[in-house]
Order: sequence, then structure tokens, then C-alpha cells
Amino acid sequence: MKRVILIILDSLGIGAMPDAYEFDLADIKANTLGNIYKAMGGLEIPNLYKMGIGNIDGSMLPNYTNPIALHGKIAEKVKGKDTISGHWEIAGKTLDKPFTTYPGGFPQECMEKFEKAIGRKSLANVAASGTEIIKRLGDEHLKTGYPIVYTSADSVFQIAAHEEVITVDELYKICEKARHLLCDEYGIARVIARPFLGEAGSYYRSENRRDFVIMPPRGTMLDLIKDAGLNVHAIGKIEDIFGGQGITSKNHSTNNKAGIEATLEAMAAIGNGLIFTNLVDFDMLYGHRNDVKGYARALEYFDLRLSEIMAAMRPDDILILTADHGCDPTTPSTDHSREYIPCLIYGQSITPKNFGLRNTFADIGATACDYLGVLGYELGSSIL
Repeated sequence: MKRVILIILDSLGIGAMPDAYEFDLADIKANTLGNIYKAMGGLEIPNLYKMGIGNIDGSMLPNYTNPIALHGKIAEKVKGKDTISGHWEIAGKTLDKPFTTYPGGFPQECMEKFEKAIGRKSLANVAASGTEIIKRLGDEHLKTGYPIVYTSADSVFQIAAHEEVITVDELYKICEKARHLLCDEYGIARVIARPFLGEAGSYYRSENRRDFVIMPPRGTMLDLIKDAGLNVHAIGKIEDIFGGQGITSKNHSTNNKAGIEATLEAMAAIGNGLIFTNLVDFDMLYGHRNDVKGYARALEYFDLRLSEIMAAMRPDDILILTADHGCDPTTPSTDHSREYIPCLIYGQSITPKNFGLRNTFADIGATACDYLGVLGYELGSSIL
């Protein structure tokens, strides 16, 4: 019984795409992995080196003699650099046009509809860093009970609320209302619950984040694998990204450590199909906060646990390590960056080589379906 273990190292880009200048001038010099390596004077990631991550063109990392994995980089076909477009393209569905962004804040009529739906006013309605906005408006939120609404360079409607003012369950209900109201009419990809805790001067975001997304088109890699009678086990925010569609079981882990452990548990329990994991800390805790050292330590921690994942693989498993966009912590921007993504494919049945450059993330989903013998995948071609 074959299995694909697909792990998204969220935001681990590997160099600016040629059209990066169209998104943000900071993106032109983005290379999330390479710039972290350069800034830190090296990275202790022996397993990733052995797989060939440094052999990928433009990685800026040392080459490894005789890598053990298929390795290369992939360009995003969609004109985007956000979580949803990246993951959906990996799963075989691209957008006709990018999701709408609101860098100047959401239209007044949009906010009026939102406030009417939730029965209370809101604060902010600006593009901002999530940690900075709660630092700036946390006190006012505690006084008024009004949720804090903000966005970023992505197509997101983010709602922050202190868990002792608006409970987590109530915040989720507010986000659900916002999703039904905003996603279709205003072209917003995600409504994100951003609960926080702490006191004045020391507010911090909790791990109870949830994403409420516009539903993906039918016929993704997940749908096809599920319809073929195989397992699709979602770990981390994969369930949110695909709106629960095409998933047979789930573990909504909230950080890298829990996500890695959930992956190992799934590998011990699930007999066939797809184990699909997103490790969010790289992006959420380190990329967006321009924390170079934290990102580096998280990569080294993943590499340490990677040896456990490799040891848990069965002879008929393949492991795919990749990303969904960039988020270079060394550039002035705190937003995602328009980058190529690395792709490493490892398993006993895999012949190691450098596959060069592929032109759509959908080749990853095509590879998973090809290996599992699942038919009906429409976009991209198998790297195998």
C-alpha cells in the first residue's frame, strides 16, 4: 500500500521569481533559505543537505556529493504569493485571477456590513503587522470589546480579539459570519481568527488561530485521492486551507513541534494514501516577524526531526518536502515574498537527480497522484 507524505515548510522560498518586482521591491532580493543561511553564517541541517537542498540552483547553500533525493525548484503559475493560491496550485487548481487585496483597508460598505452582521463596531481596518496592531490597539479593544480588523499584502481579513474579551468560540463564529459575507462578494481568500492573550504592554498571540477560507474548486489532488478510496490525512492548517474538502481525517496541530509529532503518529497509523502536513511556524512566527535567528533555529529543529520521519518511512512511501511561497525575514518587508519553492522527493523507489526547474506548483500534486496510481489529475505533470 503506497503512501505520500507531503510536508509544506510554510514560506521556505528559494529565490526571487523574475516577476518579483511586480509584487514588492523588497521581493527582488528575496531568497528566504539562502539569505537566512548567509545571515547566520551557515545552518546545521545535515539531512536536508544530504537530500540535495544545496544542489538546487540558486539555493546559496553548499552542494552535497551524491544527494539521496530528487531535487529542484518550482515556479508558481498563478500571479500570487499567498497561502491559498500556493496550496491550491500544489493540489492542482490555479486561479483565473489573483484574490483581491486591500492594502489601504477594506471599503466602508464592507465594514458596515461586517459590523451589522456581528452586532458590534470594530477597530483599525488597516494593513498592519499582527503583533504590532495588538500592541497598538489592545488596550482600546479591552475597553470597548470591539474586535480589531486588519489585513496585509495577502488577501486576508484578519480579526484579532483578546480571549478574555471575546472567547475563542465566539471569535470563530464572528469569522464564520465574515467568511459568508466577504469571500464571494469582495474576493477575499481568507478570514483569519487571531486570538491573543496577555496584559497591557505584553500582549501576545495565542495558538488558537483558525483560517476560514473560500472553498476550493472541486477536483483537487485531495478530492481525487479520497474518491479513489484512499486516505487523506490533514495536519496543521491544511484542513482550513481546503475548507475540509477532500479530507478523510485530520489533526489540527498548531505549531511545528506538534505538526511533526502528528505526522509521525499518522505514519504509524494510516495504511495508504496521502499524509499532508503544513508546518506554520516558519511563516507565522519567524518570516512575518523578520526573526532570522528564530527561522534558522526552526529549520535546524525540523532537520533534527526529519531523521525520525525518514526512519519511519516504509519501503513503498515517498516523502515530498516543499513550500507554498516565500517570507524572507532578512528583507525590510514583513509580508510574503514572490519566490520559487524548493522540492525534495525521497524514498526507496526514487532515483536521485536534479530535475531543474518546473513551471507550476501543480507538478507536486501530479507527482503524488502519479505515485498513488490516482487518475483524473488535470494540471501539471509528474516529476517522476
